[in-house]
Amino acid sequence: MTTHRSLSPAPGAVDLDAEAIRDIALQAGADDVGLVSLTEPALDDQRHDILVAFPFARTLVSFVVRMNRENIRSPARSAANLEFHHSADECDDVARRIVLALQARGVRAAYPSTGFPMEASSWPDKMWIISHKPVAVAAGLGRMGIHRNVIHPRFGNFILLGTIAVDLDLETPSAPLDFNPCFECKLCVAACPTGAIAPDGHFDFSACYAHNYREFMGGFGDWVEEIADSKSARAYRAKVADSETVSMWQSLAFGPNYKAGYCMAVCPAGSDVIGAYRADKRRYLQEVVDPLQKKAETIYVSVGSDAETYVMRRFPEKRVKRVGVPFRPLTIESFLSGLRLVFQRGKSAGVDAVYHFVFTGAERRSATIAITNRQLRVADGLVGASRLTVTADSETWLRFLRKETSLVVALLRGKIRLRGDPRLLLAFARCFPG
Repeated sequence: MTTHRSLSPAPGAVDLDAEAIRDIALQAGADDVGLVSLTEPALDDQRHDILVAFPFARTLVSFVVRMNRENIRSPARSAANLEFHHSADECDDVARRIVLALQARGVRAAYPSTGFPMEASSWPDKMWIISHKPVAVAAGLGRMGIHRNVIHPRFGNFILLGTIAVDLDLETPSAPLDFNPCFECKLCVAACPTGAIAPDGHFDFSACYAHNYREFMGGFGDWVEEIADSKSARAYRAKVADSETVSMWQSLAFGPNYKAGYCMAVCPAGSDVIGAYRADKRRYLQEVVDPLQKKAETIYVSVGSDAETYVMRRFPEKRVKRVGVPFRPLTIESFLSGLRLVFQRGKSAGVDAVYHFVFTGAERRSATIAITNRQLRVADGLVGASRLTVTADSETWLRFLRKETSLVVALLRGKIRLRGDPRLLLAFARCFPG
């Protein structure tokens, strides 16, 4: 763990305990508050990045801001996104008020962005300072549902989260919830337009990202490339509908728009939320779930993905549009760590192989990738026997992934070499569209 020396606290700081911090947060507009020590094991994978940004941090204050449910449930994306943006602004305002109140008492404190990651120089890797969801879970503000949203025991998943780093050690931090508000009704599974949420709890990150975040970082980059690749205005319009261009302008002008928050919209968990579902489940389905399922809309999918197959089978009334991959790795490390995010377990059916990858050149690395029983395992080094060994110059491999060079050319020049059954490389590609 990174060590740091805190400045001496101001006189007013000695009177601040956990309860006082909670009161300050509630007075600042938070709807619920939890606190967790930065030494908590649940934060092991975040601690370094937090201390780089806020080296004084010793405790994290997590808080929630309630959202207006009916806006989120509306099939009109303008209504839903309006609420998302206002709630995100409110989170940032609450965080700022808390920090100002602590600062007035002589306590060092700071907060990162609530709504959108802003460390753009780190793209396509981690662009955020603090992951709000695991902090909120560790601070006792909820548990993660199968839809990967934090469910608050009272407000359900109709919340946005904020986090504040504080230069205080507190004796009575919060404890995680001892129950899970998610009762796995699977309505999020039924409503998700891309099939990203599976009944067994599996989550297809790339399916969610390609559609829901089409007008965010990676999708925006793909749109720019569509413009660059178009030889004329007519050629561009043949690929991109006018309504899509206007929607992208709207996101640029007023804030990025989510294409679907349906998993959040239909979730009935939380004591303030569940009443309507328990009172009349059929009516709840008709009024909340059905309009989202039946909405005629464009669903963005990567070519050859599980999502493409799912939408065509499950929602024939929705239009499928194939788009490029939302992000491309810039390093071998990001290629290997990102495989789990783009793995398509449906497309991996029938694949049973161990691959060895040996990267040479500027970025030297070796790894073992096993695909079996529709599961993916990635390990450092060359483990066990492989059915195919790929030896590649690291920069050539990354250029191949970015479609800046062809595999055939790389093979002919010896920049990529295969040992084993080359058909297994095609099987590998099928599991990772794009």
